[in-house]
Amino acid sequence: MTVSLTHLALHVRDLDACVDFYMSYADMQLVHDRVSGSKRVVWLGEKEKEKNFILVLIPGGVERVQSAEDFSHLGFAMATRGAVDAVAERAKIAGILEWAPRQEPYPVGYYCGIRDPDGNFIEFSYGQPLGPGAAL
Repeated sequence: MTVSLTHLALHVRDLDACVDFYMSYADMQLVHDRVSGSKRVVWLGEKEKEKNFILVLIPGGVERVQSAEDFSHLGFAMATRGAVDAVAERAKIAGILEWAPRQEPYPVGYYCGIRDPDGNFIEFSYGQPLGPGAAL
């Protein structure tokens, strides 16, 4: 049996704010934008990998109140430590930095965490065994 993880769907409070956030911070691209019933549904994906995995954003969610001890998050790999630092600095200025950049033992690598408009934690990392900057 072959199984592939293809998408993650999130109900969000402010669809436009979340679309802007993921396009701006995670460099995701608009893949599909449609109206289903009375709700607009947006698909976002990594450029040239839209057929592998997408993030589906659906309106009607509630704010997520995530405690500092809850490490549930979406993870995005970056090509350099400097890219992680740049995202962290931008998030700090915007008041959404949750985890300052830090180095952890393999396989965690170098990472920071920020909060999206709905309150979800988003990790940006370098040096994990996944994605750009993967440590071998």
